[in-house]
Amino acid sequence: MLPLSLPPLLSWRDFIDAATAPPSTDRADSRDPAETAWAGASWEDAVQLAIDGWPLALEEADVTVAQLRDAAGLSDSVVMLEPTWDVTGSEVDVGAYLSGIPECMVDAVPREVSRRGKVITFLVPAGYVHTVEHQVIINRGLALATLCTAIIDAGHSVEIWSGFTGWLHLPEVEQRFHGVARVIEAGEPFDIGRLIFAVAHPAMLRRLWLGVWDAQPAEVATAMMSRNYGRAPYACEPTDLPDEITEPYVFPYLSSSDERWNDLATALSWCLTTFTELGLIHE
Repeated sequence: MLPLSLPPLLSWRDFIDAATAPPSTDRADSRDPAETAWAGASWEDAVQLAIDGWPLALEEADVTVAQLRDAAGLSDSVVMLEPTWDVTGSEVDVGAYLSGIPECMVDAVPREVSRRGKVITFLVPAGYVHTVEHQVIINRGLALATLCTAIIDAGHSVEIWSGFTGWLHLPEVEQRFHGVARVIEAGEPFDIGRLIFAVAHPAMLRRLWLGVWDAQPAEVATAMMSRNYGRAPYACEPTDLPDEITEPYVFPYLSSSDERWNDLATALSWCLTTFTELGLIHE
C-alpha cells in the first residue's frame, strides 16, 4: 500500500509551500506549459494567484460580492424584536410590577442587530474530472464565496478547507488518496481574493494540488502522475479533517453531470437554499 494520506496542511502558507516544493520526479504535470489552457494559468501565474488572490473573477463576471448577495436575496442586517421597558407599553412585566418598578410595561421593538454565531467549518472538494469547463468551476466558486460572506455578516466565523481526494487504481488494489488544506482560518481577516482562487479557479486543482502530489516521495508521485492523479468519486469525508474539527459541512464534489453550477444564478440559488436549511443565513 502506498502512503496516500497526507498530513493536513494547517495554513494557506503551508499549502503554497507544499505545492511549490520541488517535484520528486522528472515529469510533473503541475508545471507542464502545454497544460496552460486546461489549467487556466501557467505554473508561474497560478502560484502568483495563490499568493495575491483572484478578485479578477468578479470583474470578469461584471459583478461585486454585494451584487451577488442582492441577487441571492440576502442583506447585511438582521431585524429582530427586542424587548424595551417603560411606564407605558403593550404588556405587563409582572415581576417588575410586583417589585414596584415604574417601568414595568414591555413593548417589542424591531431593531437591526448583528448576530453572534459559532465557527462554521466547510470542506470543499477540489477534485473533478478533466472535462469540467472553466465557467462551471467559476460559477460554483463565486456562489460559495458569496454565501460565505453572508454567513460572516450573520455573525458566524467561517473556516474553509480545500480537499483533494479520489481513487488510485493500482495493479493489485484500488486505494483512496486524500489531502486537505486550510484556506481560511476562523478569526483571521477574511481574504475574499484568496477564497475565490481556492474555490473558483481551475488552477487550484490543476496546478497547485497537482503540485502537492508531484512533490511527494517518488514512488507516490509517479503513481499519481501515471494514473492521471486519480479517478472519481472525488468526495471528501469529515474524517479527512483534523480530529479536533467536529460537525463540518462537506460540499458535494463537482460532477460533470451536475447541472446546479451551469450558470451563476442557479449556483447562487442552490447555495442559498442549502445554507438557509442549515440555519446559517436567513432570507
